[in-house]
Amino acid sequence: MSEEPLLGRLESGKVHLGKDAVKVLYEQGYFGRPLDDGLELTLVEAAYLLDRSRLRIEYDGHILSFRSFFELASSFEKGFEFRYVVYKDLRERGYYVQPGVPDFRVYPRGGHPGKTPAEFYVFVVSERTPLPIERIVEPLRLSSQMRRRLMLAVVDEESDITYYEVRESNPSGRTESAEPGGQATLLDDRVVLWDPKASERLHKHGFYGKMIGERLQLSLVETAYLLERGMIQLVDRSGVPVPLDELMRRASEIEEDFEMKYRVYRDLRDRKLVVKTGFKFGTHFRVYKSVDAEKRGTHSEYLVHTVRVDHVFHLPVLSRAVRLAHSVRKMMVFAYSDDGVEYVEVRRLKP
Repeated sequence: MSEEPLLGRLESGKVHLGKDAVKVLYEQGYFGRPLDDGLELTLVEAAYLLDRSRLRIEYDGHILSFRSFFELASSFEKGFEFRYVVYKDLRERGYYVQPGVPDFRVYPRGGHPGKTPAEFYVFVVSERTPLPIERIVEPLRLSSQMRRRLMLAVVDEESDITYYEVRESNPSGRTESAEPGGQATLLDDRVVLWDPKASERLHKHGFYGKMIGERLQLSLVETAYLLERGMIQLVDRSGVPVPLDELMRRASEIEEDFEMKYRVYRDLRDRKLVVKTGFKFGTHFRVYKSVDAEKRGTHSEYLVHTVRVDHVFHLPVLSRAVRLAHSVRKMMVFAYSDDGVEYVEVRRLKP
């Protein structure tokens, strides 16, 4: 014999039930929040239980159908329909799910509230919603402080869900410093180091630039780094020295976001990582923990794309970047500059 549905009342954006619901719903399934006078359910919890015929809901003197309740709830709570889809999916995968910051707390299989800490904080967003990076960073910092993992649940136009794990990244490498080079000439948008031995040293030990015959051709970000570190001397075609600030000015005329890109390049190099262009992957950089320029087949570990601190993600673009990185066995990392340079890694997650 099936259980008789419990009766709840919709008031002030919550569904309230009597004390008997605590034993039936909370103690057996960890639904809702126990109060002195009974149990309080959020709208997504109530919708889930209503759909499973475990609950009846009264509002304004009427018993609501699932349709009526769903329409009301979506008018009370912005984004309700997306959160319901994710809540239902996670529950049906066997997880205990409770409301939390930013949207839900998810407990590991075999664990539950009161016994084990939550494993994930879940942030739900629609595929069509532009997502400023600050909206990711805030829950990410909270989850890190609480030693939880952050799950980004993206609901697409057909209500399918793609899950991502978002986490702070601290990339580091083991590449030794290269020896100083010699004099190089600034051309239009790149630089040539003329001395063959100096060219070979920089390329072999730091994997800087590309050897064109016996000479090393450097990108502008590589040149800025080597010049700032005193490892090359830079002149123009007339032999006039080009200081770092002049190089930065000229490079910024060629590439609008050059200074932002250079801050990230410099930070990665200072972390003993090898940094090369990520153009073929649609990112700013591909990054190696270490590399031997004489050997072929070394794979980079990271794809790093630099964004502004006020950057807004468009989720289809984010999805393509993460999928591409996964397909070539790399980690997709977004770098932004706050006080220093911060790194956020995004990867596909299968709950």
